[in-house]
Amino acid sequence: MRGPINILRLVRTGATLERTGAMSVVLDAFDAPKSLRIAARVLVWPFQWLGERGDPSMPPAPRALNALGPAYVKFGQVLSTRPDVVGDELAQQLRILQDKLPPFDLEVAKTSVERALGQPVEALFSEFSDAVAAASIAQVHHARLAETGREVAVKVLRPGIDRAFRKDIDAFYFAAGFVELFSPASRRLRPSDVIAHFDATVQGELDLRLEAAAAGEYAAIAGDDEGFVVPRADFNLSAKDVMVMDWAEGISFSDFDAIEAAGHDRQALGTRVLRLFLRHALNDGYFHADMHQGNLKVSQAGDIIAYDFGIMGRIDEYTRRVYAEILIGFIRKDYKRVAEVHFEAGYVPADRDVDDFAQALRAVGEPIFGMDASQISMGRLLSYLFEVTERFGMETRTELILLQRTMVVVEGVARSMHPQINIWEVAQPVVEDYIKQHIGPAATLKDLAKTAIVLSRFGPRLPQLAESLLKMEGGGTPEREPRLPWWVPAGISAVLLLQTVIFVLLISG
Repeated sequence: MRGPINILRLVRTGATLERTGAMSVVLDAFDAPKSLRIAARVLVWPFQWLGERGDPSMPPAPRALNALGPAYVKFGQVLSTRPDVVGDELAQQLRILQDKLPPFDLEVAKTSVERALGQPVEALFSEFSDAVAAASIAQVHHARLAETGREVAVKVLRPGIDRAFRKDIDAFYFAAGFVELFSPASRRLRPSDVIAHFDATVQGELDLRLEAAAAGEYAAIAGDDEGFVVPRADFNLSAKDVMVMDWAEGISFSDFDAIEAAGHDRQALGTRVLRLFLRHALNDGYFHADMHQGNLKVSQAGDIIAYDFGIMGRIDEYTRRVYAEILIGFIRKDYKRVAEVHFEAGYVPADRDVDDFAQALRAVGEPIFGMDASQISMGRLLSYLFEVTERFGMETRTELILLQRTMVVVEGVARSMHPQINIWEVAQPVVEDYIKQHIGPAATLKDLAKTAIVLSRFGPRLPQLAESLLKMEGGGTPEREPRLPWWVPAGISAVLLLQTVIFVLLISG
């Protein structure tokens, strides 16, 4: 029965877009051809009655996505940061989805707090305001702790949000399976895996205890970053449905007029937010993966304040090095090296030609160097990149989905703050600094040292293992010793070899 239900949900999606007037807005934003416009209208028009009306006080696009459900809202939030892809008008409409959605009732929020924390709201807080911000998953209240008087933000999940997301995700899985079945060429993009990744990410966002932990870890990582503030979470007042953290006053990143009126440098803010993301992703392997304008503010002192740590990203050291080499290759216009890194990492099938791939990458990179954002058509660039990946049989890398998506969002935030920003020039010092520290002779020495430390944990057992190994080679059977696995003698040899290599490197300077 789930198949017919999901088909109905997808039909409802198109019908809602048409009924709210969003269909025309979306088709115009993507400059859809006339044939597609006619097909969309013919297929959807008979089912308009299935569509949701939405909130008539909202513009068409956010009205439709908000009516369709929280997963659609998350998608709209991403598009809201990309005026270069969807156009200024649609991007401006979609920014409403970041933190200006209709809130749920104050008394419902208080009931959720009392249920989660086990005490009456009045006993915990001397002040508890109406919602000051509302998004797809939760809303935030300004409050003051009764015991200490400290100003805090209280985040409360929307009632029934788990169930609502589950419905949306089921429909997305169905659509992905449908696409894979009838479009074999799409399988290399692994749409079902992409939806599974999105599903896992959202599930983590629906437990505010995990968000509190993420905020604590992120604050520790970003503690030394100048001009960047991460509010502190209160673990004693956090539960699955409720989280309490320090209140931090600031101007929303989407309020450009207020930012300029306060005397803040928008160009500097756009540069800083992009470099912060790259530094965290490359150096720490842990980054804020939902950095749209609704989750960023500017303090009176000009600091960037980050909020909403429900979606965080991790990338391992190897992937970071690959990503950095790809970025620095583009920055230096070394397309052959960029192509080689793709092949070495297994991102491109080995039977393809590396020189052809390098040539295709040059066609992507050359037009954008020396241009500011206003001269680049990101829509055309993304379209050509898609053609390149299809031509060379590149599969979607699920471990990079969150990183790539966040890069798109952060780039969009930086561009909206400073439309003439040159992304490559801003990224270059961060990537080069990472390369110096993590790729090359010094990094190799560190890797060898780490490996030696791991293997040296066998140190106390080395004499016993060596004696046992010698007995076995001599044809004897060691008493009360189990047969040694193959990696034991290999490990002993590796320790000795590494110690020798490290010693040579050290004395050679």
